[in-house]
Amino acid sequence: MQDQTEVIRKRYDRIAPMYNSMDTMIKQEWREELLREAKGRVLEIGVGTGANLLHYPSDVTVIGIDFSPRMLTFAQERLSDIVSSVQLLQMDAQHLEFPDHSFDTVVSTCVFCSVPDPIQGLREIQRVLKPSGHLLMIEHMLSDNPLLAWALHVMNPFAVRISGANVNRRTMQNLHTAGLQIEDMKMLAWKDIVRRIIAVPSQ
Repeated sequence: MQDQTEVIRKRYDRIAPMYNSMDTMIKQEWREELLREAKGRVLEIGVGTGANLLHYPSDVTVIGIDFSPRMLTFAQERLSDIVSSVQLLQMDAQHLEFPDHSFDTVVSTCVFCSVPDPIQGLREIQRVLKPSGHLLMIEHMLSDNPLLAWALHVMNPFAVRISGANVNRRTMQNLHTAGLQIEDMKMLAWKDIVRRIIAVPSQ
């Protein structure tokens, strides 16, 4: 798994200068709607080049992590325009270096398609969230429609080779397995492939 993580890290280091022009899946209004829900101490998983940072409320404190140091250099350049308090750290979502129950909100936008062990990453989120905390996600995933699901399974080897992103992740099932409960969900695009999810630690 560590070898796979390193392969993906190098891929994102390589595409970092072009990433902003490639990152067209998430509409700005989706980011704005999602991040209005952020409260208190916030952890953003896979902050990338910092596309979400402008949309946080001014009264939150954000720690943004990414395993690609080159992506973080581009995120760092955005900080002069940010009104909220932001700290950027290089870290692997599968091994979060924070105590249990230390965040009010965790944010993830189109990240868990690339995490080598998505269930482990989600378990780490469940661990660092306060019992009253919320996970805010925009994610693309395997469709519940059999025909669309078949097409995504066929496409997946090519998608992984090109971008490192899996298009057939069973994210809803993975959330449940990791101990997270869906509080709210909204279909955003391509039938049910792109979804906005609000989840909480299972009680």
